[in-house]
Amino acid sequence: MTRIVCLGIVTVDRIWHLAEIPARPVKVQADDFRETGGGMAATAAVAIAALGGQAELWSRVGDDANGNWLRHQLAARGVGTDGVRVFPGAVTPCSAAMVDAQGERLLSYFRGRGLGDDPGWLPVASLDGAAAVMADVRWGAGAIRLFEEAKRRGILSVLDADVGEPDRMKALARLADHVVFSAAGLARLAGAEGKEGLRRAARETNGVVGVTAGADGYMWLEQGGLRRAPGFKVAARDTTGAGDVFHGAYALAIAEGRALDHAARFANAAAALKCAAGHGWNGMPSREEVEALVATDGYAASSFDRLRTRP
Repeated sequence: MTRIVCLGIVTVDRIWHLAEIPARPVKVQADDFRETGGGMAATAAVAIAALGGQAELWSRVGDDANGNWLRHQLAARGVGTDGVRVFPGAVTPCSAAMVDAQGERLLSYFRGRGLGDDPGWLPVASLDGAAAVMADVRWGAGAIRLFEEAKRRGILSVLDADVGEPDRMKALARLADHVVFSAAGLARLAGAEGKEGLRRAARETNGVVGVTAGADGYMWLEQGGLRRAPGFKVAARDTTGAGDVFHGAYALAIAEGRALDHAARFANAAAALKCAAGHGWNGMPSREEVEALVATDGYAASSFDRLRTRP
């Protein structure tokens, strides 16, 4: 299996399903509630494992109930947790999301407390043999060390470039082989959106730059030209974690030696199936499901039950 090391945040996600997200402070009854694992790098790692890769997570948790639960959930889904450090007395990150009937969500997250910033403990000697590394921007010092060590070893690196502190994001972009922005992350770093934003961002890195666009898919610069991979149409149940699944699937495809256009389509398909499934970490698509969708020209919501039957 293709081995990928993911570094960044892992959280407990608490998700409330509502008919609509309130526009003002009000008391409202939820239609459903779910507690699941989350976090950008952690969700990417779970996606990689579900897609047949060998995923490891390097992250930080507290010695509280949430931290213990998350390590168990990761291991149960085939993600290596030897690089998840437990900090005594620390508070594990968590988030809360309200999801409306269209699958869109309002998200608030807490990065935890007492987790330490020094990345000196990271098991970088174990990187030998990895095909790729992926990091989010939530622990900048750790991500920089990971990317520096990966570059020394000739290992591919992928940055999940969501909104972060601009100077730290620029430092990470300069180290990464692939910089995959969220729309907000690109606007924050480059001061522009779309093609112009990508062109400005490309000046900060020698790697490939691209940006996710939700249901509209993915676009990136290749040999100076703008390329697009349209998204797949689904009836979205919950978009929470879709971007993280995209990053995991993209990193896996790139690590397997796939061309950029195939990696983009593969990642779009994985993210779309995750949106249609919902169910947090329990809703990850399999390799077979993603490949079946990649082989089509589009995707009808009515096809979902044929492609995917588990609850």
